[in-house]
Amino acid sequence: MSSVVPLLNEDPEPADDADPAIIVNGPPPGVRRFAIYCDESGTGGSSYYGFGSLWMSWQRRGEFAKLWRTIQGGSRYGPSEMKWKRVRASNLDLYRAVVDLFFEHHWLAFHCLVVPKAWVDLDLHKDSLDVAHRKHMTQFLANKVAHCVRTHRGQATEFRVYADHPFAGSGYGKAHEAAEVIGNNLVGRVLGELRPIDRVLVCDSKERPGIQLCDVLLGAVMDAWNRGATQDAKPELRRHIASQLGWDDLDSDTMPGERKFNVWYMCDPREPRSVETRPIALARPLPPVRRYNGAHRRGDAT
Repeated sequence: MSSVVPLLNEDPEPADDADPAIIVNGPPPGVRRFAIYCDESGTGGSSYYGFGSLWMSWQRRGEFAKLWRTIQGGSRYGPSEMKWKRVRASNLDLYRAVVDLFFEHHWLAFHCLVVPKAWVDLDLHKDSLDVAHRKHMTQFLANKVAHCVRTHRGQATEFRVYADHPFAGSGYGKAHEAAEVIGNNLVGRVLGELRPIDRVLVCDSKERPGIQLCDVLLGAVMDAWNRGATQDAKPELRRHIASQLGWDDLDSDTMPGERKFNVWYMCDPREPRSVETRPIALARPLPPVRRYNGAHRRGDAT
């Protein structure tokens, strides 16, 4: 049975691969768990708002934490919370390093949703943008979870979600609980009685490097879509991310099946598209897809 926990004292981020936290809080025997770190951007009034998710296998959390600390430890800025809004010329090398960390490790994946604010019909969302944001985030999460379950069919799979915003910042105090229940219901409509989201946990992004990396990647995408910064370091970091995709910029969506870096544009299918969907040519290609028992096998990738 799933459980919603708003604080994470009992589920600490592991210090390394051998940390007991991975075992004590681990999935049941025979169940594969993914850790999903979520964030939002642009919900304060931009033309586009978006929701991002960083994915990794549960067992990779310690390795990721160790890599993160190594990068921060080699910087003169030391350990501090990393966010898109903090990108400066003075710390650009540090932010390039965490972007490279993401692309160098095939077991990390980033998927995001971009929503044009002008397209949102508030009559469908109780005349509230906050409700619309929560609905879109939950729909996005449920869609990605259902796709991952289908990809790994034949193997029991569950998901633990770590969220900063919009759940922590929502005016609705039980937004994270609603996201878990509704998300599982949406997945159930597609996959039957499965309830693969075992927890949605609200946490402090300062303690979660996965949320911080999600913030940086999502911030870059949304900054491009909203025609944001044009000077200093942020455009340079956007170009650095785009170059890893074989792109010149980030103001596009991807093909639906992209595994490593996926941008889903939620638009009105009745209206002409305002952006061109582009294929990705990763500078560091992912391992080839293997098959077993009629299903895809993709190692750690989603």
